[in-house]
Amino acid sequence: MHTDGERGFVLHHYPYGETSLLLEAFTYAFGRVGIVARGVRRAGKAFAGAQLRPFQPLLLSWAGRGELGTLVRAESPEAAIELKGNAMWCAFYVNELVLRLVHRHEAHADLYIAYDEALRALADTHCQERVLRVFEKRLLAGLGYGLALLRDARSGEPVHAPATYRYIVDEGPVAADAQTEGLRVRGATLIALARETFTDPEQLREAKMLLRAALAPLLGGKPLYTRSLFRSMQAPS
Repeated sequence: MHTDGERGFVLHHYPYGETSLLLEAFTYAFGRVGIVARGVRRAGKAFAGAQLRPFQPLLLSWAGRGELGTLVRAESPEAAIELKGNAMWCAFYVNELVLRLVHRHEAHADLYIAYDEALRALADTHCQERVLRVFEKRLLAGLGYGLALLRDARSGEPVHAPATYRYIVDEGPVAADAQTEGLRVRGATLIALARETFTDPEQLREAKMLLRAALAPLLGGKPLYTRSLFRSMQAPS
C-alpha cells in the first residue's frame, strides 16, 4: 500500500531505534496513523522542505501494510501555525486528546477539519476557552458520543435558557427538580454550547465542567499530562 500526498499533522513523535522517529500523525482520510521516519535523526538527514513537528501542516506520503507505515516523503504546503504562550499549551492539550481518544486507522474527516480549525483559531484569538470547548464538543460527536443539548431527556421539551437542569452524561439534561443526580447546568449554557456561541464567562465555566465530565469515562481515569502540567505552571511558586 502506498499513500501519496495525504493532508496531515504530526501530533507527537518518539525516538525509534538509533536514527529514526516514530510519528503519530493525524490525517484527513486515514485518521490517526503511525509512521516511521527512518534515519531522520542521523546527522545531515532530513526531508526537504518539511519539519516533522506538531502544528506544521504537511503532505505525507508513506508505504506499508502493517500497523506502522514508512515515511517516503513529507512536504510543507504552508508555514507552521504560529502558536505562542497559552495558545501553544492549549494546542498540545488538543493533541493529547486526539492521541488518547482517536484509534489508529479510523477515518475521521470531520474531526480532522475540527482539529485544523481549532489550531488556527487558537493562533488567532484570545478566547482560548471557547476554542477548546467547541473542539471538545466536536471530538465527542466525532467519536460517537455527541451530547444531547437542546431537549429535556425525560420530557422531550425544548431546553429553556432561563431554566436550570441536571445533566446526566449518558442521558442528557433533565429538569433540575426531577431528581438530584447529575451536573447542574443552566439552559443558557446548553444552548450556547449547541450553537458554539458563548456570551459570558459563566457559560464557559459550566461548559468546561460538563465536557470534562463527558470526557472522563473515555479517558479511563488516567489524567491528561497537559492538564496536569498547565495546572502546575499556574500554581504559586
